[in-house]
Amino acid sequence: MGRKLDGLAQRYVAALRKHLKQSPRSVPPSGTAQNLGRRAMALGLETLDLARFHEQALITLVLPDYSAGTRDQMVRRAGTFFAEAITPIEKTHRTAQVANASLNQMIQTLNRRSADLAASNRRLQQEITQRKSVEASLRKSEHHYSELLEQSRHMQEQLRLLSRQLLSAQEEERKMISRELHDQIAQTLTGINVRLASLKTGVKLNNKNLQEKISSTQRLVEKSVDIVHRFARDLRPAVLDDLGLIPALHSFMKNFTTRTGVRASLATFAMKIEKLDATRRTTLFRVAQEALTNVARHARASRVEVSLQKLRGRLCMKIKDDGKSFNVERTLHANGGKRLGLLGMRERLEMVGGSFTVESAPGKGTTIQAQIPFGKADGRKR
Repeated sequence: MGRKLDGLAQRYVAALRKHLKQSPRSVPPSGTAQNLGRRAMALGLETLDLARFHEQALITLVLPDYSAGTRDQMVRRAGTFFAEAITPIEKTHRTAQVANASLNQMIQTLNRRSADLAASNRRLQQEITQRKSVEASLRKSEHHYSELLEQSRHMQEQLRLLSRQLLSAQEEERKMISRELHDQIAQTLTGINVRLASLKTGVKLNNKNLQEKISSTQRLVEKSVDIVHRFARDLRPAVLDDLGLIPALHSFMKNFTTRTGVRASLATFAMKIEKLDATRRTTLFRVAQEALTNVARHARASRVEVSLQKLRGRLCMKIKDDGKSFNVERTLHANGGKRLGLLGMRERLEMVGGSFTVESAPGKGTTIQAQIPFGKADGRKR
């Protein structure tokens, strides 16, 4: 590389010497000077490097041998040569500058487009996120509505089943009343009729057992009256309307113990229970009646306790027995009268704004808890 630079320097001195020896009015050999410039470019030289060659050539050619005036003239002529020599380098620089300007403009355009693209990507990402959120919400809503639809279908099925069970229970109740009337009242009345016929014959025959037959007939009449009264109490106890809830419960539980042999006790606290409206009193009585009926039919209990107490503005009634337990959830979803009894109790309480819970565990028996708010109910008597 050093040899090439030395050769270029020598050529530059020779070309400049030849130019300076020509007439001052002659046009400088642009071809020679520009060839030297292109050669310098090929060697990777810049304008400053070529200026050093020019300065060294001036020192060699001009300064030692000429007067000041001549030197100035020769320096100006040498400057013309130098201007021609650097023309290729300057053209390259100008082209590079134009290219750089175009490149910078393209870079700026690309930057703007990149910024626009980034903004579009951000907007697209936000839109994708929003769409995913909407799709997730739609899937969640669809799942929720599917669950509601399934629950609605299940409830409709339960209502249909409950309606069938209610009709069946009503029919069974009618059959029982019909059977009781036929088997007890009708037979008793038939017996009374037979006794009356016997008394009629006895009067004619002057039978000595007439007094005994009259007493027997009276007992049949009293038995029939008791049966009718029992049916009436079961259908609607008059004491509930005449005396109130507590006396009605006492009377029912006394008769319950007499019929079933299960000891029943009632515990109440100082409260204004009897100021409850008739609908709420009837609801509590029917719940207790149904619960004790279930105890007699299914629990095999020896004792049942009923308690009433005030609890945070609500009246709470608990019915606890020491009988065998049962699976509450399975019973509520099964068919049969016991399920119907539980549903009936819950339905009665919900009609007056109350709540109903059942707990049953082995060794602990079953506890039914009914709560109703104090105040006037909107339900109807049942």
